[in-house]
Amino acid sequence: MGEHSLSVGKLDPKTLSKLVFSRLGASDPRIILGPKIGEDATVIDFEDRALVVHSDPITGAVENVGWLAINVCTNDIATRGVRPLWALTVLLLPESTNSTELQNLTTQIDEAARSLDIAVVGGHTEITPGINRPIIITTAMGEAPKDRFVRTSGAQPGDSVIITKGAAIEGTAILSHELHSLLESKVNKKILEKAKQLIKMTSVVKDALTAMEVGGIHAMHDATEGGIAGALQELTWASNIGIIAHEDKILINPETEIICKTLGIDPLKTISSGALVISTQPEKAEKIVATLRKKGIQASIVGRIVSKKKGAYIIRKDGTRLDLKKPVKEELWRALEKRL
Repeated sequence: MGEHSLSVGKLDPKTLSKLVFSRLGASDPRIILGPKIGEDATVIDFEDRALVVHSDPITGAVENVGWLAINVCTNDIATRGVRPLWALTVLLLPESTNSTELQNLTTQIDEAARSLDIAVVGGHTEITPGINRPIIITTAMGEAPKDRFVRTSGAQPGDSVIITKGAAIEGTAILSHELHSLLESKVNKKILEKAKQLIKMTSVVKDALTAMEVGGIHAMHDATEGGIAGALQELTWASNIGIIAHEDKILINPETEIICKTLGIDPLKTISSGALVISTQPEKAEKIVATLRKKGIQASIVGRIVSKKKGAYIIRKDGTRLDLKKPVKEELWRALEKRL
């Protein structure tokens, strides 16, 4: 691999495998599941139990960065079918940060953690030269019996694919806050305020644990960078399978539709923490959807898992195909480019 520039966003799988996954320190037989493309969290053997661990940064938001820091990271524990219990937060703050801003940020972290019954057990806080917006890196942990956790790589041909809540949930909330001055002259005020409230839908902990109660789950994955399209793509990479999904079956909130159309971005490719992708035995799919809806969580069956040779794509409303073979580029960064 020759020297080349790296683009904004997640590293492509080839670069990740070549330059990161090939340099992981000492081997350890207690690692049940380590770093792999598409896998959400590491699983470590603790005799009769397993420790589930994941770290995530928040780099594209300012207004709700504390709330997102807890929710986005703990989602990756929940996609293992495991309840998150503990979190550590590293706060890197610009030199312009004042005590009121720090108080607001830590209040968000506290509220998010309390809403999920999670203890913040450590971390680090500093004023960091050379950055112009806060960056928070969170590590979340949970525990489970060793024989009761879900892998992203467990999807099987014939599975039904369920998505909860909808596309671009997190992206809509971020953009409505960060680009408020741009959007307020183009979008109805009530729509803009509803868009901001989608920030409260960014957790998938309840979604995942509810699905696990029904059973029949082969794989779960949350829709972070790259949105729904990126999450489906990573599921195919991790499980070495194909997928056929339908855009008209994927929930898109009206606020999201309007915000994305105004900014000229694709909601299916926009960061969507709060949307959970579930690959399940087809005979369990309807029951999972019904059970989620009883708990106030919208969900729909959007497609099916197929063999790899049958391809991986989303059938658009206009009949065209969104090919999931090439890495999906996050649309949030394009929308925020001028502001950043």
